[in-house]
Amino acid sequence: MKVKVISVLEDNYMYLVIEESTRHALAVDAAVPKRLLEIIRKEDVVLRAILTTHHHWDHARGNEELAQLLPGLQVFGADERIGALTHRVSHGQELSFGAIKVRCLFTPCHTSGHMCYFMWEDDSPDAPALFSGDTLFVGGCGQFFEGTAEQMHTNLTQTLGTLPKDTKVFCGHECTVRNLKFALKVEPENEVVKEKLAWAKQRDDEDLPTVPSTLQEEFLYNPFLRVTEEAVQRFTGRTDPVEVLRALRSHRDNFKKPKERPNPQAMLAFDWGLFGPFLEKK
Repeated sequence: MKVKVISVLEDNYMYLVIEESTRHALAVDAAVPKRLLEIIRKEDVVLRAILTTHHHWDHARGNEELAQLLPGLQVFGADERIGALTHRVSHGQELSFGAIKVRCLFTPCHTSGHMCYFMWEDDSPDAPALFSGDTLFVGGCGQFFEGTAEQMHTNLTQTLGTLPKDTKVFCGHECTVRNLKFALKVEPENEVVKEKLAWAKQRDDEDLPTVPSTLQEEFLYNPFLRVTEEAVQRFTGRTDPVEVLRALRSHRDNFKKPKERPNPQAMLAFDWGLFGPFLEKK
């Protein structure tokens, strides 16, 4: 099982999972059809199915076009709002695509129909893979758009948190540096956070992805998986794990981006009064 990490849009990831013996493939969150088809041609594989984590356009917008271009393409998901859906899946349902096994893990909160996908191959030395969409990120978790802190706590501690610790985590967005800056604010003495942040910044500078991480690593630096840690509870002023999670999400939502330095040319234009006529019209 080979996973191709494909960067698309502003910070999204879609994935192509290839069964190497048959050259058949699955796509996860096929947002940009043209880019996906380029990779499919390059890898010389046949796309058999799309697994969609949730209905948001930046994860599902390519489904209809791909379904038209590839007759018989199967589209799996847990939400009727997902375009071109052919198979609605449920929690715990297992699918097989050749040697690749998939367990569907229902994680409502970011959206009410969010599904994660846990994949493995029997008798393979490779670690299993989790495609976590917008539920679990490297160093963070998704926003609670259509759900509650209680749901996200269940998602992170029971549904995903009990998977094998060597599970590779492939999430839906590249937001690792921002997540870890927030994690450092929560736990300023956490050396693992500092090391991971330095590594993520270097990857970002080189325009390289920070996925996958592993579930074991996430428990060391992801504050949303560390709600029982004393430092995290102290930061939030709460002790109940659900309340800690709720407070963390609120703090993360209000965690401001660093102020960008003004564009030098724009500052010169202001100094020279070039914007004057436009400002006067307003």
